[in-house]
Amino acid sequence: MPSQDEILAVILGGGRGSRLYPLTKMRSKPAVPMAGKYRLIDIPISNCINSEIFRIAILTQFNSVSLHRHIYRNYHFDNFHTGWVQIWAAEQTMQNADWYQGTADAVRKQLFEIIATRAKYVLILAGDHLYRMDYAAMARFHWEHNADITVAVQPVSKDEAHRFGILKRNPNFQLTEFAEKPHDPHLLEELVSRDDPQKPYLGSMGIYLFRTDVLVDLLNNYPLDDFGSHVIPQAITTHTVYGYDFTGYWEDIGTIRSFYETNLALTRPNPPFDFFDASAPIYGGTRFLPCSTVYDSKMKNVLLAEGCCIDHADIQDSIIGLRSQIASGVKIDKSIIMGADYYARTDQVDIGPIPMGIGQNCQIEGAIIDKNACIGKGVIIRSFPRGTDLDFDNWVVRDGIVVVPKSSILLDGTFIGPGSKD
Repeated sequence: MPSQDEILAVILGGGRGSRLYPLTKMRSKPAVPMAGKYRLIDIPISNCINSEIFRIAILTQFNSVSLHRHIYRNYHFDNFHTGWVQIWAAEQTMQNADWYQGTADAVRKQLFEIIATRAKYVLILAGDHLYRMDYAAMARFHWEHNADITVAVQPVSKDEAHRFGILKRNPNFQLTEFAEKPHDPHLLEELVSRDDPQKPYLGSMGIYLFRTDVLVDLLNNYPLDDFGSHVIPQAITTHTVYGYDFTGYWEDIGTIRSFYETNLALTRPNPPFDFFDASAPIYGGTRFLPCSTVYDSKMKNVLLAEGCCIDHADIQDSIIGLRSQIASGVKIDKSIIMGADYYARTDQVDIGPIPMGIGQNCQIEGAIIDKNACIGKGVIIRSFPRGTDLDFDNWVVRDGIVVVPKSSILLDGTFIGPGSKD
């Protein structure tokens, strides 16, 4: 049987990430901070390392500087190891003058690099999902079934079928039909693959394992731009495509609402995803930060990262990210405070009108405060009704959630909430 050494992992860095805006205003989607101290890209990279897949390429295109910096600083194998983590950025060449047009087109434009690795198998992954998965088990399934392509699938309920690419699978695990986000009741009836009445369907997770020669053939001979919508439906008619079962936690973090709710779920006593797994850890940045200091504060259901200073605050059901500075009298509820990339020096002359962090006597509820934000004294932030979308210079609302973009400044006494006029 082949080994994981013959697998190349290709992680798709995504495009503009408009559904996660303004978190993607100054960074690519995989570089968005997650769970206080990680970035989204750390999830698939960690899964690869834990699965002993050590050749990892990340395809990037949009706002990729911070992602490049994160990869360069944190993912190095030693000189006696054959593994690597590389950034493959979109580029104009004599053969291709345009940028990536979709997930499959991105891989097509890197086929030369893929072939140069001499990997016999290519594992295609997304850079914006939260899950823990053993890709080695999926690879063994692929080899045992002599598959051309294997798609990771998960059970899907009737209510959520319209959100997924739904796949029909026969008793031999081979996929026979595909429909992208189907709504037609008659079509859905034909796509039932499971006996479970609660979750009768199988949805694609956007995780694909290809034989390299099959991948090259499909991308060179068919004008296909997207894996989910184009490549897999085409391959089902021309190649042997199998569905590999995954029943663990998996969440697509594609919108501000899903990002917000997924993060806050991690603060619960029994979170749906557990970062405390010594057998399959999630790796993040190596930082030399002091322990967080908390003075006379009340905290309940809080994820607290390193390097924070919290003084006489009341915080619950929230995430407090790296280097967060929270002054006295602050109340934070159901919010994500991403922290800062650095400590602001008080001896600097041009420190600005508002110090970095959360100022005294602020009240923040239902919000996402991005990194390096300066929140003045007495600022009040309240969530809006679900479905509300608003845009202002220093804050926006997405599906009712207030988002303060990276490095924004809110002056003393600012009020944000239903009825506010900025």
